[in-house]
Amino acid sequence: MASILKVDTIQDQSGNNIINENADTITIGASGDTITIPSGATLSNLGTATGFGVNTPAFLAINSALQSISDDTMTKVQFNSVVYDTESGAYDNVTNYRFTVPSGQGGKYAVYSMITIDSEVSSNLDSALIDMRKNNSSIVGGGGNEFIFLNNPIRLTPVSAFAAVELNAGDYLEVYCRIEATDATGGRVLSNSNFGAYKLIG
Repeated sequence: MASILKVDTIQDQSGNNIINENADTITIGASGDTITIPSGATLSNLGTATGFGVNTPAFLAINSALQSISDDTMTKVQFNSVVYDTESGAYDNVTNYRFTVPSGQGGKYAVYSMITIDSEVSSNLDSALIDMRKNNSSIVGGGGNEFIFLNNPIRLTPVSAFAAVELNAGDYLEVYCRIEATDATGGRVLSNSNFGAYKLIG
């Protein structure tokens, strides 16, 4: 014979909620609890999963116009148009052109950028460099990339970089570039270059 236990709340011996149902919402555990799925058990989801298993915070920004770059000068790229920002303001597209890790969102992040650089009309490119930075220091292990064309200068090139980096709340990410032209006139970052990041794990 089947048995039915009807309750709204199950508590431990100290009076802390273990399971609670209220207004069709079931809460398992409480703040500070660890909920463990033991080895050999399977967690199966046939519904809609929200709030976990998603690579957020995440953002993507582009630059909506040409940006002139002085020759042989490390210059911050001004990605001034936000495609998406899951934290609504973590990326500053007005003043500092940087992503700042929100409170409580430290962890390992994937960071990427691709910029297209061309020379001014009268010259060609000797070199083009992209430099992704954490707290104004170059990201080690993939955060920068340089193309050198000293023996075969060209007019236009894309340069890109990708890195996985450990970030704490309050850390910030930016992208810089440097251009060297054959006649030292500098160059430009073309519109629709991009800069983005997303959280991998906590």
